[in-house]
Amino acid sequence: MVAGPRGVYICNECVDLCNNIFREEEPRQPEPLRWSDLVDHQPALAAVAEEKLLKPGVVLVGTTRRDGTARISGVKPLVMDGQLWFWMMTTSAKALDLGRDPRISINSTITSPEPAVEVKVRGTAGAVHDPDVLERCAAKVSTELGWQPIVGRFTLFAIDIFDVAQISYDPETHGQHVARWPAGVECVRPPTSPTSLGPR
Repeated sequence: MVAGPRGVYICNECVDLCNNIFREEEPRQPEPLRWSDLVDHQPALAAVAEEKLLKPGVVLVGTTRRDGTARISGVKPLVMDGQLWFWMMTTSAKALDLGRDPRISINSTITSPEPAVEVKVRGTAGAVHDPDVLERCAAKVSTELGWQPIVGRFTLFAIDIFDVAQISYDPETHGQHVARWPAGVECVRPPTSPTSLGPR
């Protein structure tokens, strides 16, 4: 028996039942995916992500500070061996954030107040220490971006993808067109939905 407030007692069977329910309701971590999975299974979405997320050369990355608040940083993305990678100075605040909490949010850059296509990625970042991978990454960055990272002075993170979303604007309805993978969700959010300001 477990003692409760005001002389109320709960039997062990009820405690076990509640614990089982809580365990069943715990959110399950989705299966991590690679960039190549997006390309193979959703080539149209992958093409938009390539254009809006990778081609500009800089993405916005959200990490979690020590106090739990968000940190937004600009990071250069790299795709190699079908994997999305970020390299960061080892002592940078964002790299230290990911060392404590690997969760990461990635957003394409928006440079105009006009409606634009956005690509958002949610996942986790894991540090990679394989010398061969580090050397090949440094060489690829030098060739493609003209900057020579020195192995030992940066941390390389492999991004496991849990969710990719494309948000654009439907010219006919003026609503938001939302497509998500691998959830398989696609819809048009009305312009006067609870998440909008509605007509002025």
